[in-house]
Amino acid sequence: MRFTRRFFALAAGAALTAALAAPASAQDATQSLSGESVVERIKQDGVIRIGLSLFVPWSMRDMDGELMGFELDVGRKLAEDMGVDVEFVPTAWDGIIPALLAGKFDVIISGMSITPERNLTVNFSDPYAYSGVTILANTAMTEGFTIQDYNSPDVTFAARRGATPATVIGQLFPEANLLLFDEDGAATQEVLNGNAHATMASEPSPSTEARQYPDVLSVPFDQTFLATGEGFAYRKGDPDATNFFNNWIEVNWRNGFLDERNAYWFKGDEWAARAAPE
Repeated sequence: MRFTRRFFALAAGAALTAALAAPASAQDATQSLSGESVVERIKQDGVIRIGLSLFVPWSMRDMDGELMGFELDVGRKLAEDMGVDVEFVPTAWDGIIPALLAGKFDVIISGMSITPERNLTVNFSDPYAYSGVTILANTAMTEGFTIQDYNSPDVTFAARRGATPATVIGQLFPEANLLLFDEDGAATQEVLNGNAHATMASEPSPSTEARQYPDVLSVPFDQTFLATGEGFAYRKGDPDATNFFNNWIEVNWRNGFLDERNAYWFKGDEWAARAAPE
């Protein structure tokens, strides 16, 4: 009988010890996750490093060689709200995710569409912008074309390597030829020179190019393809960053900042006079 009472007493004591230890362990785990978060590192260093690629009007150079664009406004506001400085790290698009994973910067803010394929490698925030792509065509080369006519081995598209338009072209027009370049400007130049029938890009780029070269280029269809959301991309395993970035984006949708900046950069061209020629 004594043995039984002693056994239950020991068991109860062990259970109580485990119960008391569990919250402490959970707290330790939470503190560990928070301490490893990129947000904590940014606060500690006093600077957020943002990776981006240059493509109009998301990010570009002005006449003095300084960076300007939608992403720059977003990144500077994010840094201001965090109480830190900001450093922008221009990076070629096809190497931007590897550079993030290598720790070259803290977050990608560069019009990156949220896709399941990319999500296998990086985490995404909620969307801070929404855009689709449209066709920009060489008018003479595509006269009388229907959308179906673009899906032909006799048609050549040009696009930036690794970017969403290249993926969309492959999905919508699998029979067409596809030339890949490192910059959006090079793809557009191929269409302008008559070496490609068309390219695809997010607005306002196609309409801007068509206004600039009305005798050569046109946007043949009033149709947007694959309208997707763009998110901040950051390294996996960081719930603290997910919480902060999502909350920041939600607040700035509600207060009108993201809508206002989107309208300025994507629906108007007041900024065009300040932009350096591509």
